[in-house]
Amino acid sequence: MDDTQRSCREFAEILASAEPAPGGGGAAALAGALGTALGRMVGALTIDKKRYTDVREELLARMDACRALQEELLDQVEADRAGFLPLAAAYSIPKDDPARPDVIDSASVTACRAPMRILELCAQSLDAITVFAEKGSRLAVSDAGCAAVLVKAAAQAAALNILINTKTLRNRVSADRLNGACRSLLARCTARADTIYEDVLNGLLTQQTEGH
Repeated sequence: MDDTQRSCREFAEILASAEPAPGGGGAAALAGALGTALGRMVGALTIDKKRYTDVREELLARMDACRALQEELLDQVEADRAGFLPLAAAYSIPKDDPARPDVIDSASVTACRAPMRILELCAQSLDAITVFAEKGSRLAVSDAGCAAVLVKAAAQAAALNILINTKTLRNRVSADRLNGACRSLLARCTARADTIYEDVLNGLLTQQTEGH
C-alpha cells in the first residue's frame, strides 16, 4: 500500500516504528508536498480578490506548477521506499561475501535518487512560494512563510539522506558528484527559504510595531 494513502495518524505510527521505510526520505517528501500545498493555498486565497487582478494569471500559473510539484513530491514517498529497501537488504549480506561491497555501493547510489529528486522539486517549489509571498494576499502571507519553512525542512532532510549514503561509497568520484549536486541544491533552497521567511517575519513584526 502506498503510504500516502494512509491517514496522517497511520503514517506517523509507521514512521515511528522499526520498519525501514518510510524514513527520513519519505518524511522529507511529505513535508515538501505539504509546504507546496500551503503555497498553493495562498494563491487560492488571492486569485478572486479584485485588488490582485493584475497578478491573477501569474498566480494561476504558479498554482498549476505547484499542483504538479505537490503530486511528484508525494510520489517520492514511495520512490524513496523503493530506493532504500535494496540498500537495507544489501547490509544484511554476510560480511564475508565478496560481492557485498559492490552490492552496497550500487544500492547506495540508488538510494540517493529519490532524495535528490526531492531536493530538485523543493527548489522549484520555493521559486513559486517566493511569488506567493511577494504577490499573494497580505492576509495569507504568514502561510507563505510557513510554506517556505516546511519546504526548507524537506530539502534539509533530503540532503541528509543523500549524504549518509555517499559517505560510504568507495567510488569517491561518484560520491563527489552527488555531494556537489546535493550541496548546490541545498544552498539554493536554504537561501530562498530563509529570504522568504525573514521577509514575512519582518513584515509582520513591522506591522505590529506600527499598529501600536
